[in-house]
Amino acid sequence: MTFLQLSEANIIGTVIAFILGLFIVPLVIAYSEKKGLMDKPNERKIHSHPIPRLGGVAIWICSILSFFSLILLSYYPHRSLLSGLLLGSSLIFLLGLIDDIYGLGAKFKFINQITIASIVFCLGVKITTIFIPFIGLIELHPILSYFGTIAWIVGISNAVNFIDGVDGLAGSVITISSVTLGLIAVALVPSDTVSSLIAFILAGSMLGFLTYNFHPAKIFMGDSGALFAGFLLSVLSVMYQMKATDIKMYVPLLILAVPILDITFSSLRRILKGTSPFVADAEHIHHKLLKFGFSQNKAVLILVAFSIVMGGIATYIAASDTTKYFLYAVIISTVMIILNRHAKFGEGKTDQ
Repeated sequence: MTFLQLSEANIIGTVIAFILGLFIVPLVIAYSEKKGLMDKPNERKIHSHPIPRLGGVAIWICSILSFFSLILLSYYPHRSLLSGLLLGSSLIFLLGLIDDIYGLGAKFKFINQITIASIVFCLGVKITTIFIPFIGLIELHPILSYFGTIAWIVGISNAVNFIDGVDGLAGSVITISSVTLGLIAVALVPSDTVSSLIAFILAGSMLGFLTYNFHPAKIFMGDSGALFAGFLLSVLSVMYQMKATDIKMYVPLLILAVPILDITFSSLRRILKGTSPFVADAEHIHHKLLKFGFSQNKAVLILVAFSIVMGGIATYIAASDTTKYFLYAVIISTVMIILNRHAKFGEGKTDQ
């Protein structure tokens, strides 16, 4: 029997990760500035001066430390898929970190992402069935299972990375998606303790990071943070899908609607133009909102509002009795961010 109950572990894990973020992020900012690890402006980026780009280091440290803190409190969610979750996310974080510091080619990163996703697949995280309306649940051939799982994990990881182009956007969407997946995991019968715990810890880490990432941002999460969070969200959604047996298995499409829509339209646009879908540009959804005249904060607000609506619908479909908790979590997260924006931890002013 554990010292902590599941709900207590989720809350404590979130709080620990959040508090750690408030103190670790400034240390990463200072280190990045000292070592010159800055994201410099160019024709594709919208910031006007160099900004530290190693926010992913803080996010990863907060998540890992929070998880092991719960272990010290005698809470350990035993499950076979835990190794794939922790190993894969740490490897993808390392890949992103190397890219943030030294710069890697798109194809090289893509190949390594497939390799890491393959490791996780071999450790048991895999899409084995698919529900087709009017037909029912269909068992996938191992080859289709492999390619489907790899495509989802790599695709979502990069999709989250793609939306990290406006201050506070990726972090906010990740937080909403994490809370949604965490609540749905709790509502499963039996509850998925691993998924819920990791999801809430990620949300807490991201909330701490967001204190310094809203416009004007003091730090960016970089590829290390975006790929780490995107990988976790993709794997957590697969772990949910592995337990779903009906139309509810498509709920992750709603939860991750913002990054999915962005990467879909971005890839199609680049292919139609005859360019590689891996070549970055400044025509993502958030860029278009800025071109329409919206400020960074308003562009983020629009996409975050859409993400909240999709998250609410997702929780209602997956487990209607958790919808109110989703709304509570959104309100609490918003209050936490607002309070810290006006406290000593959040010194920047926002645009109007």
